[in-house]
Amino acid sequence: MYLPPQFKPDDRIHALKLMRDHPFASLISIDEGAFPFVSHVPLHLEQDDEKIMLLGHCAKANPHWRYLQARPQALVTFMGPQAYLSPAVYPDLLRVPTWNYLAVHCRVQATLVEDPDQKDKLLKKLIGDHEPAYAQQWRSLGSEFAQKMLAGIVGFELLVTDLQCKLKINQHRPESHSTMRAAYAAGNENERALADWIDRLGMIPVR
Repeated sequence: MYLPPQFKPDDRIHALKLMRDHPFASLISIDEGAFPFVSHVPLHLEQDDEKIMLLGHCAKANPHWRYLQARPQALVTFMGPQAYLSPAVYPDLLRVPTWNYLAVHCRVQATLVEDPDQKDKLLKKLIGDHEPAYAQQWRSLGSEFAQKMLAGIVGFELLVTDLQCKLKINQHRPESHSTMRAAYAAGNENERALADWIDRLGMIPVR
């Protein structure tokens, strides 16, 4: 993606936070006609000092897993909070509107997970992210039902080979920061989240 230096964070920790806070991602592959094919899927993030791995699954009826099998390199995008920014935040009138947003793009290398036990472990990690209490219900459904459900999906592990993070919150226009933060803090959920990121990035000096 287009990544001006003023919007590119130095610390990978910001990208990891966005990926964890906004796990519903777009997985983009190339289909048999050489056209982009997109699936929207929740992903579980695992990270250590050496690698970042994203775990997910799709329905077996979804052809996306076949595209990953044929062409394992793919793109995953995460979209964080985003909102319109009025030129009213500036102290002068010679300005134009813009849109602020936070995004992460990951180039990944895919490996399919088809073994039932491994798919079960993958599902338990996603359950742990979103509804840990459901794990007991899943275990109580019985092996016959569980195997039927597992047979209907294909899991995948996505090894991140390159990562880009874009934090576009008007960092290069310090004369707008205080008014922008106040406006966002009084706004909707996305705008309030951007106000929190303004604080997180230390864009307004503490006096």
